[in-house]
Amino acid sequence: MALILFLVVLPWMAVFARNFSQNFDLTWGSDRVRILNNGELLTLSLDKDSGSAFQSNNEYLFGKISVQLKLVPGYSAGTVTSYYQQFRLWFDPTADFHTYSILWNPHVIIFYVDGTPIREFKNLDSTKVPFPESRAMKIHSSIWNADDWATKGGLIKTDWSKAPFTASFRNISAQACIWAYGSGAYPCNSNSWLAKQLDAPSLERLMWVQKHYMIYNYCIDLKRFPQGLPLECAATT
Repeated sequence: MALILFLVVLPWMAVFARNFSQNFDLTWGSDRVRILNNGELLTLSLDKDSGSAFQSNNEYLFGKISVQLKLVPGYSAGTVTSYYQQFRLWFDPTADFHTYSILWNPHVIIFYVDGTPIREFKNLDSTKVPFPESRAMKIHSSIWNADDWATKGGLIKTDWSKAPFTASFRNISAQACIWAYGSGAYPCNSNSWLAKQLDAPSLERLMWVQKHYMIYNYCIDLKRFPQGLPLECAATT
């Protein structure tokens, strides 16, 4: 199971929690999506014909997004549930729900697992590295087949006899500003997450996690980029 949320401002703060029925649309594979417990639980399934996906109704410019996710149990090589990429976590992510978060503000993007930072992407104004600071985005998540690359370069194929593969989501929340096209501003300056960056203990924890649990980092893959690493690698921790 490869674990890769893509995040992919109306002048008020959006804080929603739990209800998938009210705050999200099904984007594809809708017959493979189930919304249960009065909208508090959503499952995405993948079979040989199709995966499935959902996205938020609203678009956001900066925010703190969290969801509790339980990955596909059992043998699930080749399947991808979108959230982060290329970490072998320090727990079994199929046994129970764990909290996966993205903090996105004008200074930094930080990825968290159960409150522990695992990846940081800084906004370096002095470089030419693009940083998403003017284009609003939606919250997306999906499950899909990636056995052509995700499993040792495609060497291991998805075992469709084990299908359907199902991942479960609950307690999704967004502290963010809903983007209003034409406004050109976001009125969230009083929120602490807008200025948050990693302090020294958090950065030390991030480096420890990467040292022990990161299994692939394209920013050190010289075989993939023999002419030089991408510019953003200078802004990524």
